[in-house]
Amino acid sequence: MTAIDGTGADRLFSAAQVNYRQLEYYAGNTLNRGIELYRKKDYGAAAQAFKSSIALAPAASYAAEAAKMLAGIYVTMGETERAIESLRSFVELRPSSDAARVRLGELYYSEGRYDEALAQYEKAVELNPDAGNRYALGQVYLQAGDFSRAEGQFMKVLLMAPDDPAGNLGLGQAYSKSGQYELAIEQFEAAIRKKNDFHDAWAEMGYTCADMGDIDRALEICEYLKGKSPQLSDLLNRYIYKVDPPKIMFAHADGTFPGSLPRGTAVSSLDPSLAGAGASRIFTVRLQFDKEMDRTSVETVTNWQIGRASGTGPARYNYGLAIPSTEVQLPGLPDYVSYDPVNFTATVFFTITQNGTADGTIDPGHVQFTFRGTDRFGQRMDPAKDQYTGFSGVF
Repeated sequence: MTAIDGTGADRLFSAAQVNYRQLEYYAGNTLNRGIELYRKKDYGAAAQAFKSSIALAPAASYAAEAAKMLAGIYVTMGETERAIESLRSFVELRPSSDAARVRLGELYYSEGRYDEALAQYEKAVELNPDAGNRYALGQVYLQAGDFSRAEGQFMKVLLMAPDDPAGNLGLGQAYSKSGQYELAIEQFEAAIRKKNDFHDAWAEMGYTCADMGDIDRALEICEYLKGKSPQLSDLLNRYIYKVDPPKIMFAHADGTFPGSLPRGTAVSSLDPSLAGAGASRIFTVRLQFDKEMDRTSVETVTNWQIGRASGTGPARYNYGLAIPSTEVQLPGLPDYVSYDPVNFTATVFFTITQNGTADGTIDPGHVQFTFRGTDRFGQRMDPAKDQYTGFSGVF
């Protein structure tokens, strides 16, 4: 075998460099052609161009961009799994490409495959621990419920890019999800001070206000966003509706129970059928909720209570005076309840029974109806708006 002297080796190396530069040149042209085809929505030809670009120079700096564009085509075509496979193949070919790993992580994340997404983001940060990669990793930690590690990543983002509001946004989200609402608000406000039109920070602050029960402020933010970012405003509005505790608003006038009558009302005057000792009759009250309720919860009679109002002074049953011996007992629970999902109303059916001496009395205006169930989102009643009496309305 003939040995290659130093000069010959140098010539071979130089030739290889020239050849690779040529391949890079052709790969770059092919990538540009693929982008042009993509813009024309010729996805099949564009995909082939991106594949060719990667094959020509897989180590080129823009090969990762070609891989991301190829995956994007598959996503556009509704073939997310194929997009994942193409990126996974590129990552095996170029394991040092943090950009490809981030994009692969995004696809895993979009499919709810959080463990696989996390593995790719963590590797991307190991390869290139810049602020962008750390921010993305923090977001995955948030989704995984690992708020402490998410906070750690966002802290590093803030230290690396102190003028960028992204670090504050991420910290605010981490604090909000862990129930540290005041700290969250501080971070969102810091983000907005850096960039007043940072609408995502405004929206996140709205979500946090809703979670902490400050519905009025959340609605103010929703209104502010309406003219700035209608989509964010709509999403926030939907969230507020979801988390706002349900309330009883009022009773409709079409109920058969005369809830406006005063104390000492003769039971027999509620209906002529109650004139006889031990007679009974079913009455109704139709109550209005402010949002869509869970039908099963509303129609479960044990979620209701019918009793004497226990307020103070005029709000108390019999106005707080001694209860006469003629006063009839209230049923405690309804006979049944019917829910109207179109109008968000509950019709409560309950029985009033005359006493044994046919001289029963009642204070209709202070009969209290209480509901302790949930809405369709599982939210429990607002404790300040879960009762109704004819005398004082909702309380």
